[in-house]
Parts: sequence; structure tokens; C-alpha cells
Amino acid sequence: MKRGLVTCIECENFPCERYLRIFWATDQESGVAQENLKRIKRVGLEVWLEEQRERRLLVEELLTNYNEGRSMSFYCLACTLMPPNLVSKAVDEAREILINNQVDDSDIKAKAKTVKLVIQDLAAQCGIDLRPRKKSK
Repeated sequence: MKRGLVTCIECENFPCERYLRIFWATDQESGVAQENLKRIKRVGLEVWLEEQRERRLLVEELLTNYNEGRSMSFYCLACTLMPPNLVSKAVDEAREILINNQVDDSDIKAKAKTVKLVIQDLAAQCGIDLRPRKKSK
């Protein structure tokens, strides 16, 4: 905030030496930060913030309605790596499948399995890898 900028992407010196030093020091997490900054530059901060709000709401919906106790990490990863509209499409498709197959609303395991399969399928179609990431040491 020293220069009155909200993000690094607004600076005429981006990427500066300081940013690059931080980027290389933080390794894996910086890839997400870089992608976020590029996205902010393309669509603007307000649109990006709205997308993040949509991601949060989707995670909350998935955790509230489709978490059998073992899916939190998967849902968080999916909502982080996939565009919000794609996650929303997956949830809608899963709802249709659950209704058509007349899955009992109290069968949380069946609901979670269905939602996860639909999310994985859509992610794979888009070339998005939803396997858990290992932290580098």
C-alpha cells in the first residue's frame, strides 16, 4: 500500500525484483498467487472478488449438503481450481441425477459420491487435475 496500489499487478514495475524474490521463495503457493494476479489484471479486481465470493458460497453449499465427513478437502480444491460456473453446473447436474435416481435425501454418502463423481468428470473434461497436492519441503 506504500504506493497507493491495492495489488502488485497495478504497479508499472510488476513484476519487480522484490516480487520475484518472494515468488521464488514461496514455491508452490506462488503459482496460485500468480494466476490470481493475472486474472485480476484481465477482469479487474471487482469481478475477481465476486468470483471469490461465488467460490465461498459454493464451498459452503457443498459442505452443508454433500459432505459425508470425508469430502471437505476435495470440495475446497474443486472450488479453488475450477471456475465457479463449472462447479455450479456440477452441483446442478448432481441434483438432477439424485432426483432422477430418487436417492433418499438422508443418504449423505450417496449424495456425496454422486456430487464428487460429477465434479471429477467435469474437471477432467476441462483438463483440471483435482488430485490432492503434496506440499514441497
